[in-house]
Amino acid sequence: MKLSLIIVWLALSTSTSYAQKINSQETDTLLNVSEFTPYRSPQLKGLIVPAVAIAYGFSALHSKLLGQLDFSTNAELREDHPNFALHADNYLQYAPIVAVYGLDLAGIKSKHNLIDRSALLLLSGAIMSVSVGTTKSATHRLRPNGDNYHSFPSGHTATAFMSAEFLHQEYKDQSPWYSIMGYTAATATGALRMYNEAHWFSDVIAGAGYGILSTKISYWVYPYIKSKMFHGKQVNTLISPVHQQGYTGLMFLRQF
Repeated sequence: MKLSLIIVWLALSTSTSYAQKINSQETDTLLNVSEFTPYRSPQLKGLIVPAVAIAYGFSALHSKLLGQLDFSTNAELREDHPNFALHADNYLQYAPIVAVYGLDLAGIKSKHNLIDRSALLLLSGAIMSVSVGTTKSATHRLRPNGDNYHSFPSGHTATAFMSAEFLHQEYKDQSPWYSIMGYTAATATGALRMYNEAHWFSDVIAGAGYGILSTKISYWVYPYIKSKMFHGKQVNTLISPVHQQGYTGLMFLRQF
């Protein structure tokens, strides 16, 4: 059953990659600072997948049936793999981000320049960190392994799907395979969180929703923020606060 759930989850997640290609020129295209067009409202269809995922997660907190699915999935994983201890999820969550910068360095150009895509990533990360952290504190859910009460939603999964959507947004016009690879890495991250008994199934589903939604919001609001802040001027330097996985600091970027 767990394999079927994971496959369904991957199908829901990756469907975003193809649905967005239809009107990508209207919804996701950002221009360089010197070429700004007026801000356009996002189409609501992009919210369907993350909204359903988040709604499912919250429903599981109060539904006896969905709660039982969490417990049975965890029990099945423990029974099939009692000594599982592979913590690649700590690194795999960032794989799509590495791919974005790696592909660009390899000569496969992303949609945005270094400053813009880094600003988009920082904004996505800030939205995701604040929303996930706030929800963890509010729900106070015990992890399957009993370590703490920060189970819902899965932060690793949220980061992974935020990263996958970032890769999708930057390279969806190059090839759908980049999106597929990014979402596959994100799905594997979520699966490992369950195998390592760090999260319940619904934690992972909700985390995926938070991650996708954070990046989508970032790509929707960034043109407006940028046009208001810089008024069409070319910007080569960016200094921005960053808060990710409990770490706070400043990021300095300069384009030469």
